Amino acid sequence: MFAASVLLSAVALTSTVSAPHPAGDSLGQILASRLPALGHRNWVVVADSAYPLQVSPGVETITVRDDQITAVRKVLAALKRTRHVRPTIFLDKEMAFVPEKSAPGIGKYRKDLGVLLDGQPTARKLHEDIIAKLDEAGKTFNVLLIKTPQTLAYTSVFFQLECGYWSGAAEQAMRAEMKKKGQ
Repeated sequence: MFAASVLLSAVALTSTVSAPHPAGDSLGQILASRLPALGHRNWVVVADSAYPLQVSPGVETITVRDDQITAVRKVLAALKRTRHVRPTIFLDKEMAFVPEKSAPGIGKYRKDLGVLLDGQPTARKLHEDIIAKLDEAGKTFNVLLIKTPQTLAYTSVFFQLECGYWSGAAEQAMRAEMKKKGQ
């Protein structure tokens, strides 16, 4: 029993966690207060209810009552209002293979999510690979993890934040110019 309480204390000290957000703080309010501080290399994740509680020091986990699609919609709307960051969105590759008979409602979720993300830069990666990227990012950068009551497997949506006013093409052009000048 003592060992279990020591282990729980160690986990509590090594992770940034807030339980359900305070009454009166909506997800929109939380995003409005957090996004100005987030930037290039930070992440925002909208996760299903079984998503693991990570212990990397930069990962802050909050729970919300919003359904998954509503939470993703709110994150997209909040990001659209910012000028300093833009998202690259990652989805679990496995989601495309989850059968409706094993996860009733997955087809509707995939359809609704597809409509919501239409036109957004989106990539599909294996779930374990995305979690490894988050774990590594959480050692140095902040990750805001938003857990919803969703009970469908492999439905998390991962927003990797990039600089909103500096593109990858601009970065490559600058680096090429530096290299030409011997820098």
